[in-house]
Amino acid sequence: MNRSLPNKTVVFRLSSIGDIVLASPLLRVLRAGAGPRARIDFVVKKEFADLVRFNHHLSVVHELDDSRGFPALQEMKETLRAEAYDLVIDIHNNLRTTYLRNFCNIREAVTVDKRLYERWQLVHFKRDVYTDHVHVADRYIETVREFGISNDGKGLELFIPDEIQFAVSGKIARLRLNEFERVIGVCPGAKHFTKRWQPDKFADVCTRLAGETRTKILVFGSEQDRSENTAIVAAVNRGAKENSATDFSGEFSLLEVAAAMEFCDVVLTNDTGLMHIACARQRKVVAIFGSTVLQFGFGPYGTEAVGVTTSSLACRPCSHIGRSECPKGHFKCMADIGVDEVHRAIVNIAAK
Repeated sequence: MNRSLPNKTVVFRLSSIGDIVLASPLLRVLRAGAGPRARIDFVVKKEFADLVRFNHHLSVVHELDDSRGFPALQEMKETLRAEAYDLVIDIHNNLRTTYLRNFCNIREAVTVDKRLYERWQLVHFKRDVYTDHVHVADRYIETVREFGISNDGKGLELFIPDEIQFAVSGKIARLRLNEFERVIGVCPGAKHFTKRWQPDKFADVCTRLAGETRTKILVFGSEQDRSENTAIVAAVNRGAKENSATDFSGEFSLLEVAAAMEFCDVVLTNDTGLMHIACARQRKVVAIFGSTVLQFGFGPYGTEAVGVTTSSLACRPCSHIGRSECPKGHFKCMADIGVDEVHRAIVNIAAK
């Protein structure tokens, strides 16, 4: 027999972009199961708080200022102790959240099953011992299935205030997208090197797309991506028609990028947080996977998508989060993914 959800619940997911966005189905079904009067709170690092700050299903968002180190963690512990939650749902389950979980005076805690053994076998011995390929978004919901909570199948979501959507719409309007047949969003960056398809290939595929039809390329990324992304845009505008591509690197916040993606027919991306944001905006997605594999559970979710990868390499995966360099020195997991393959995936999914 299923148990009833308590009246006061807090969810732990401190980082990062993709993981927090993937928590959105859990928050939605929790609210549906607990009812409108229940308290459902969230603990997240301050730098990622916007991803949940405006979520209609949450009551309070607790922001951890990680830049202040352990004192901030102690303060968060005291804040949570004072709240005296009935239930902690720890979908991060790392050292910080374990500390908070153990010392915040809660009645009950449940934690996510990360499939650590299966992941370790696949990374270190290349043995796929996963008995099921459950997406991370569904693993999060697994934590509360004893309360009768199940997935509603509605995918990811991201709440954007109207003022942000209107401001971004004004900036996008200057590009006169109505003059183009299609708009392709492109996210060439990634935190880890082995998750990045080569910039010259991004430039080549975007130049080809822009040259074939009236296609507008919108490039997104952080300030750290600006140098490479600016070069990609310059190459596209040289190789196709001037103003075929526009670079927004470092100009938009995460929510502003999400708002701008609303104007894209397809989003081309590496295996990054922006891939999950594109899925939350229900965009068609073409995602490129290098050192990581779909078995880890972080693929595109809840929208029409194609994953492009090299499946024949014995050294894949070398990490579940990516590396700063290829441990073998050849980087074939990305080098062997050609422009033709990615171009074909974009054209096919755009035509559907």
